Parts: sequence; C-alpha cells; structure tokens
Amino acid sequence: MIDLLQIVDSTQKMVSDITGIQKGPSNILELLVRGGWIMIPLALMLLIAIYVFFERLIAIKHASNIDPNFMNIIRDHIVSGNVTAARSFAKNTNNPVGRIIDKGIQRVGKPIDVIETSMENVALLEMYKLEKNLAILSVISKAAPIFGFVGTLIGLMQLFSGIQHGGGEVKIDVIAQGIYTKLITSITGLVIGLFAYFAWSFLNTQIEKSSNKMEAAAFDFLDVLQEPTR
Repeated sequence: MIDLLQIVDSTQKMVSDITGIQKGPSNILELLVRGGWIMIPLALMLLIAIYVFFERLIAIKHASNIDPNFMNIIRDHIVSGNVTAARSFAKNTNNPVGRIIDKGIQRVGKPIDVIETSMENVALLEMYKLEKNLAILSVISKAAPIFGFVGTLIGLMQLFSGIQHGGGEVKIDVIAQGIYTKLITSITGLVIGLFAYFAWSFLNTQIEKSSNKMEAAAFDFLDVLQEPTR
C-alpha cells in the first residue's frame, strides 16, 4: 500500500512538472528572451542583414534601369558625327552604362584598344560600387550560426550547472530551460545565416545581370565606332 502511494505521488509530481513545461512561453518574444544575452548580437546581425539587403537591392535596381533605346540614340549621334550630342546624352544618363559609354565617347579618335581599356576601368569601378557591403552579408551568413552554437554551449553549461547545484538531482524544469536556450539560439542563428546567404546569393545574381548589360553596351559602342559615318 505504501509503495502504491509513493508511485501515485511520484506520478503526480511528474505530471505537474510536464504540465509546467508544456505551457512554455506565452509568446514568441518570451521564447526569444529565454535565449539569453546571445540573442542580442543575433538580433543586431538580423537588422544589419535586412538593411544591407534592401539598400543594395534598391541601388542595384536603379543601376540596372536602362532605357531600351539608349544605345540606339548613341548610335544615331555617333554615326551622324554628332559626338557632342552623344556625350551630352550619355553624361545625363545617371547609371553605370551611361558612365561607361561617356568614358568611351571621351576617348573617341584614339585607338580602339585604348577606348576599350578606358571603358573596362570604369566598368570595374561601377562593379565595385554595386558590390559595396555585400561582404557584410557573407560574414553574417557564417557568423550567425556560430553565435547560435555558442548559445547552445551556454545552454548546456546552464543545464549542467543547474544539475550540480541541485545536488545531482535531475529536475525536468532545469533540463527544459537548458534545452530551450540551446534550441532557440541554434535555430535563430541558422535562420539568420540562411537569410543572409540567400540575400547575398540573390544580390550577386542581380549584379551579374547588371554586369552583362554593361558588357553588352560596351560591345555595341565599340561596334558603332567602327561603322562608317554618314
């Protein structure tokens, strides 16, 4: 009889502990707070990644916005011998292609290889501007999971520390808190890392498209220079 009462009492304690765990945090914010101080640098990384992504996306979209008739107008001016009008039109076109063509027009009259080299130098400069701050996303994509792993280690330390201070007795609530911390920081770090990686990859793809447009415009301009004037 005594053994039966002890079993019932132990069962009631376990149910009580498990019920407390199942309640868990009341909202996502509380869940994130349980991750501890490691969530602060993770949150900063997320904010920086979001800012860099949208700032670069806007800049790249602006750089890729090219008038479909841009090269046709340049061709008409160059072929007709109106170099001044061609340069004025290119100079007033505020995008990488316009600046590349403007540099080429400035070198009109010189050998083709000199013109091509000058345009390539401007193109490299424009590519550098487009790739600005992309390295930050690359760093965050690698650093965020590492910070999450650090949170995992902290969670384990808290878990074993709680067990030690409890006289070696394993308590379900102590284990649950350690696992909470471990999972929250790890998952958060991985999610932020994945977001930063996909953002970096997407922006690189957009930059490649812009680069292709710059190359196509440069080749078209060099072809125009070799056409006979009217």
